[in-house]
Amino acid sequence: MTSPSRDPLHGITLSALLTELVARHGWAGLAQRVPIRCFQHEPSLKSSLAFLRRTPWAREKVEALYLESLGSDR
Repeated sequence: MTSPSRDPLHGITLSALLTELVARHGWAGLAQRVPIRCFQHEPSLKSSLAFLRRTPWAREKVEALYLESLGSDR
């Protein structure tokens, strides 16, 4: 039997993570916190997901923001 994952991102899709961040901060707030073009110019969920899936450094920044926001909820 395996122990449950301690990774707070385990089981959370990138789409769900990004959707929650947009709901919390809006695209403009997200662009301020993570200044990448896909959030700043004509943002959409589809284009942002495509960019984040092929750009590891950007995805790490978005995941870090998500984890930070989880900590502020407690």
